[in-house]
Amino acid sequence: MPPSAAQPGRLDLLQIDDQLTADERLVRDTVRSYTADRVLPHIADWFEAGTLPRELLPELGKLGLLGMHLTGYGCAGMGAVAYGVACRELEAADSGLRSVVSVQGSLAMYPIWRYGSDAQKDEWLPRMAAGEAIGCFGLTEPDHGSDPGGMTTKAVPNAGGWVLSGAKMWITNGSIADVAVVWASTPEGIRGFLVPRGTRGFTARSIHKKMSLRASVTAELHFDEVKLPADAVLPGVSGLKGPLSCLSEARFGIAWGVTGAARTCLEVAVEYARTREQFGRPIGGFQLTQGKLAWMLADLTRAQLLALHLGRLKEAGQAKPEQVSLAKMANVRAAIDIARQARTILGANGITLEYPVIRHANNLESVLTYEGTEEIHALTVGQALTGLPAFR
Repeated sequence: MPPSAAQPGRLDLLQIDDQLTADERLVRDTVRSYTADRVLPHIADWFEAGTLPRELLPELGKLGLLGMHLTGYGCAGMGAVAYGVACRELEAADSGLRSVVSVQGSLAMYPIWRYGSDAQKDEWLPRMAAGEAIGCFGLTEPDHGSDPGGMTTKAVPNAGGWVLSGAKMWITNGSIADVAVVWASTPEGIRGFLVPRGTRGFTARSIHKKMSLRASVTAELHFDEVKLPADAVLPGVSGLKGPLSCLSEARFGIAWGVTGAARTCLEVAVEYARTREQFGRPIGGFQLTQGKLAWMLADLTRAQLLALHLGRLKEAGQAKPEQVSLAKMANVRAAIDIARQARTILGANGITLEYPVIRHANNLESVLTYEGTEEIHALTVGQALTGLPAFR
């Protein structure tokens, strides 16, 4: 079944979307219509080619999806649930598409919006909200992923500014970004810096031969004694709380987004089971297949309810990092399990790009480990339960 033929409402057995406001349903329908027209007819080809057209960014900007949960500077100022719904519908098309929007809004725009100077906000946020400028988030390093506090990228003060040296790895949008938000160790602690594209000593190289998130640009960044002015630093934060607060914003979007990927896989599996015949009847009429589908729906429904509840907590100002970790951990695992079960229902057809299942399954393998591995989120939840840290 072509992905564009899917009917998501049929799988909403508990009528969860009825809990959305009129504005949230409008976001849902707008993004779903956009992806059906602009993305789904091409996404398998983009995935196979390992590309995502840059011209999508201005289109997403016109829809108000870039930094949509931020206020001012051309941002839509929507609520957390509306942002989550947008992430869900984007990832129902492809995780790479949702990653572009998530990185732009939550990891690049958010730190400028929350911690930047007025001049930095005025310079970057309106263009980023419009999709005219692209941002990336430089935290992960080749030797420091789950332990960002051990970063070796350094910025040292010099006469009238800073000198930045080091490297960052697995950076979404890195080689197409107009500005990189780079976190570095300084004598004052960890600080964030804005590094524009083209700054001398700053290079970005795309990472190829990926088998996951292929419809997304991933890069490694290198900083060879990059000289930055004094006003390149984000003045409003120091320490790990800066990048970690950005990650909480992005992880919230992931907890919603993966329910879209899971939903697409279940939709395709249901339709395939209704039409694929073996032993003289549709395979959906066999008990083993119906058992798989029922548990897939149960997992999806739990994930959707978790995401919605977390969104309402966030809107009330009550969401905590450990709650976001629980949602990211649980929902990604549920989505991967659903994708893998869908692949078994489709048999050999499940491994071709004619159907979206293997594409989603491969993408979710990246989502499982980026922005906090499943193990790190489990330790965060474990510490919340026991009061005992187990990271070291």
